Amino acid sequence: MLPVFWFFIFFIASGFCSLVYQIVWLRVAMADFGVTTPTISIVLSIFMAGLALGSWGGGRLADRLQHTSAPLFLRFYALAEAIIGLSGIVVAPMLMQGRVLLAGLSEASWNSTAYYGASGIWIALVLLPFCTCMGATFPLCMAAVRSTCNEYAETSFSYLYVANVLGALLGTMLSAFVLIELLGLRGTMLAAAIINVLVTLLAFWLSFRIPAGSTFRKPDQTAVTVAEPRHDSRMLVLLFVTGLVSLAMEVIWTRLFVSHYGPFVYTFAVILMVYLVFTLIGSRFYRIWIRHHPLLDSDQSWRILAILAGLTSLFPLLAADYRAPLGTLRMVIGIGPFCAILGFLTPRILDRVSGGDPRRAGFAYALNTIGCIIGPIVAGFLLLPLCGERWSLIFLALPLFVLGFLPNRREAAELTMSSKARMYAFGMVTIVIAIILVIGTRDFEQRFPQSIVMRDHTATVIATGAGMKKSLYVNGVGITLLTPITKMMVHLPLAFLEHPPEQGLVLCLGMGTSYRSMLTWGISSTVVELVPSVQELLPFYQVDGKQMQRAANGTIVVDDARRFLERSLRLFDVIVVDPPPPIEASASSLLYSREFYASVDRHLTQGGIFQQWIPNGEPVVQAAIVKALTSQFPYVRAFTSVEGWGVHLLASRQPIASKSPTELAARLPEKVAADIVEWGPYATPKEQFECVLAQEKSLHDITDPFPRVAALSDDKPLNEYYLMRKLFKFASN
Repeated sequence: MLPVFWFFIFFIASGFCSLVYQIVWLRVAMADFGVTTPTISIVLSIFMAGLALGSWGGGRLADRLQHTSAPLFLRFYALAEAIIGLSGIVVAPMLMQGRVLLAGLSEASWNSTAYYGASGIWIALVLLPFCTCMGATFPLCMAAVRSTCNEYAETSFSYLYVANVLGALLGTMLSAFVLIELLGLRGTMLAAAIINVLVTLLAFWLSFRIPAGSTFRKPDQTAVTVAEPRHDSRMLVLLFVTGLVSLAMEVIWTRLFVSHYGPFVYTFAVILMVYLVFTLIGSRFYRIWIRHHPLLDSDQSWRILAILAGLTSLFPLLAADYRAPLGTLRMVIGIGPFCAILGFLTPRILDRVSGGDPRRAGFAYALNTIGCIIGPIVAGFLLLPLCGERWSLIFLALPLFVLGFLPNRREAAELTMSSKARMYAFGMVTIVIAIILVIGTRDFEQRFPQSIVMRDHTATVIATGAGMKKSLYVNGVGITLLTPITKMMVHLPLAFLEHPPEQGLVLCLGMGTSYRSMLTWGISSTVVELVPSVQELLPFYQVDGKQMQRAANGTIVVDDARRFLERSLRLFDVIVVDPPPPIEASASSLLYSREFYASVDRHLTQGGIFQQWIPNGEPVVQAAIVKALTSQFPYVRAFTSVEGWGVHLLASRQPIASKSPTELAARLPEKVAADIVEWGPYATPKEQFECVLAQEKSLHDITDPFPRVAALSDDKPLNEYYLMRKLFKFASN
């Protein structure tokens, strides 16, 4: 017989690779199809749909082949791993090919909805076969376990589930904290593919060590008929609800905790790690518990777990309260207890419903995964825009409470009076605690009593402050300031332009200052903003904000900046980008990379100028950005801002002629001259330009200290992944 630990090892590797692929595929898809909520939802939904389809199909296949030789199941599993490994080589270029195909379509006939539909079809064609194979690994391995290790058969799902969660945890940790920084996105996928190949070879080799007479054993009927059908249905409903609630809450947790920890890839990685760590703890505790308890336990214990899940799903309200002095424990307290309960509950339901039968397990796991597909969509497009984070958590907790508090008729008849009394007392205590959590905690926006709060499917936006001290928060992160620097981002390249400008483009609206400055030139001005609610706040930040929204020569486009460039056929005399801070923010490299600059170059007129703003950051990151820019544009100049921090990079295909402050000031129309000095720090346009030109920086001073640092690219987002660099100083030169 084959030792069962081999299957545990297989699923550690399988879970590791699956999480690596999920993380990297999502990032690659964002680069190719846009950093938008619909794109993210499409990728995650297709990933989960593939798992559901594979789980269901794999279970059906195992059931049909129940009379075949046991080694066949292990070989089918090996084949699935081989196909999954192929994804590490083909997915990235296939997604890129989809971007090229969609970019060739006319902008006029290609509206946003159609684009999402077409990109979703392409992403599904690319990812779905590999995700289906991932889902099929569970029932195929369960069938192999039943054939070779019968003592683990009845609870084989939970055994493999623990290994899978452990592998997923390792995949999250190593990819986010080590592999992507060292190997890049494609190198990380290749490393995962190599692991898939090793698992394939090992599983195939072990299949020849199973005795030829071993065959699939149908589960014992006493194990399969765990309860009456109506009881099974209740468990399946709970399984679906837990999948929906857990993935929906991941979306909400992201918004809640970013305000405390920042919009970094490590923040999102830690959220996922805490989720997986406590899921692993709950699953492992279940494996210990099942050794001493019957699989067919009382329905009352299920109800208690459902109620506890509902209660702990509200813990993020406490953990995200800005008044709570929890420090680094916010995520652990807010997410951990809920995940631990689901980590116990999910494999327990699946073991009970399936009794080790791969077909039953495949169907039940597919149902759980369908809930996981629906959850993020419900949270991102319905609950958060309409209700906000607090009420979204409350609404998601309700079905768990309902399933816990409402016994079925048979259980109600069987419960003794003392059991009912204990259950009612327990219910009252949990309700009281839940009410305290709801009414006794405060949200991030309540820090700003005089503010405007807007929500959409992309973000929660807060506008607050007065005068020049106004602030803009997107998901709790301060985005920009009212500063003369944002005026100079526009006026500097337009003043250097050798021909009269006609078309201008601003990427990232923010408070609207750069867009407002471009409008003063009287040219056709377009601004692109990712967050829909931001444009509605222009009147709050600009005295003529309402006029800006209706400007005859202005167009506000709600879209991802790179996606807009890929879809647009227009050419611009000046393109200005001021990426949202901080420079290390997740996905920010997509507006600093070599591929982004190539896209910008395609949209500049002859002699057009591109302005890239770089805030203060690591010198090595600035060097990588400058190298990326100079790899695309032969002429680049750098200037420190009028406030003495940050750098304006001007890039063009044509030489950017040296001009004196007097010459630049003479090129400004009357409205532009008034705009450039509106907020100082100097009284005349000439003095403003004198300050900037006097602080021109040599590009060699930026890049020469780091000769071994490569140009920043989509594949190696140096600015976002920095942990190893800061710990070991390996990229310091």
